[in-house]
Amino acid sequence: MSGYAVSHLTEIDEQDDGRCPWRPIRHHFGITGFGVNAWTGHDVGDRIINEHDEDETDADEELYLVLAGSARFELDGERVLAPAGTLVFAQPGVKRTAFAELPQTTIIALGGTPGQAYEPSGWELWAPLRARYEEGRYDEAADRGLELVEAHPHYPTLFYNLACCESLAGRSTDAVGHLRRAIDMADRFRAYARDDADFAPICDEPAFRELVGG
Repeated sequence: MSGYAVSHLTEIDEQDDGRCPWRPIRHHFGITGFGVNAWTGHDVGDRIINEHDEDETDADEELYLVLAGSARFELDGERVLAPAGTLVFAQPGVKRTAFAELPQTTIIALGGTPGQAYEPSGWELWAPLRARYEEGRYDEAADRGLELVEAHPHYPTLFYNLACCESLAGRSTDAVGHLRRAIDMADRFRAYARDDADFAPICDEPAFRELVGG
C-alpha cells in the first residue's frame, strides 16, 4: 500500500454550505494530524474566509496561503492586501475574514490548537447540511445526519449536531441517545450542551439533565 497520495485541487469536489465555497482537503486525503482546506472566491468581492475569531471555544492558530488570485484580509479591522504567494498567520482571538480581489482567488487554510493533539471533528461532512438547519428543516437535517453518523461513527461532532437537530425536530429520545454518544467520545460536548439553545425543547427532561449535569 502506498504511503502517499497526489491530487490536483480541482479533483477535490467543491462544497457549498451557503457561505463560502470550499474544498475539503483534509477529508479527501484522510489527514488526521492537522486541519487543512481550500476556499475560493469565484468573483471579485466574494467573501472567501467566513468572519470568525477562533475564540476560547476553538482557540486555533490558523495559517492562510493565497494560492491563486489576490485577497483582501481584514484582521481585527486592519486591511491587508495579499497577492498569490502571500502567507497570513492569525492567532486565536484575532477577528479575521478575507475577500477576493481577483476572480478565482483561492486560499489554503491550515489550523491547529497550540499544545493539543489535532482531533478531526468531521465538520466538513456536516457542512452541506447547514442550510437545512438554518432554514428550520430539522427533520431533513436529522435524517441526513443519521446517515452520516452511520457512515462515519468516529466523529463526535456529527453525533452532537445530529442530536441538536433531533431535539429541534421533537425526537427527544434520539437526541439524548446521540448526545450521549458525542459525550462518550469527547466530554467537552457535555458543557456545550448545557448552554446550547438547540436543546431547549428537551432541557427539562430527566435523561438530558442527568447527562449534562448542572
